[in-house]
Amino acid sequence: MTGPEPTPAPTPAPLSQERQDLLESLQTQRHFLTVTVANLTDEQARLTPTVSALSLGGLIKHVSLTEQSWYAFATGTPEAMAGDPQEWMQAFVMGPQETLADLLDRYEQIAARTDELAATADLDVAYPLPPAPWFAPGATRSVRRVLMHIVAETAQHCGHADIIRESIDGQKTMG
Repeated sequence: MTGPEPTPAPTPAPLSQERQDLLESLQTQRHFLTVTVANLTDEQARLTPTVSALSLGGLIKHVSLTEQSWYAFATGTPEAMAGDPQEWMQAFVMGPQETLADLLDRYEQIAARTDELAATADLDVAYPLPPAPWFAPGATRSVRRVLMHIVAETAQHCGHADIIRESIDGQKTMG
C-alpha cells in the first residue's frame, strides 16, 4: 500500500527579459573575474605587481564585500552603504590569514543571494543613499540601478584583474 502521490512543486514563472539580461550580465562578469584568478597560489593572489596597491585576492574580496553591501541596501538596509574610508581601503587587501579559496567561496555565496534578488525583487523599489562623500546629497537608488552598478563595478575590476594577472605570469583572461 502506498500513500498519496506527492504534490509537485509549483513551476516558477519565467523571468522577464530584463531579469534574464541582468542575471546574464552579472554572471558573465563574475565568471571573467574568477577565471582570471584560476590556478593561483595564495601568495600570487596577494602580489601587487603593478604601480597600484591592487592584488587579485584583494579585488575578489572588494567585489564580494561591495556586492554584499549593495545587496543589504537593496533589501531594505540603506545604511549598509555608509562606510568608513579606512575600512573601504582595507576591503582591497587580502589578509595574511585569508585564502583565495575562502574568498572565492564567500564570493560565490554572496553572488547566489544577489542572483536571487535579481530574479525576484521589485526592481523599482528605491532607497535613500546615506550621506557619504561619494553620493550626491539626497540621492536614491532603485534595486534595478543597484544591480546595474554591481555589473559595472565587477566589469571594471575584471579589467584591473586581467592586467594584474598578466603582470604575474603572462596569462590573459581573453585573447
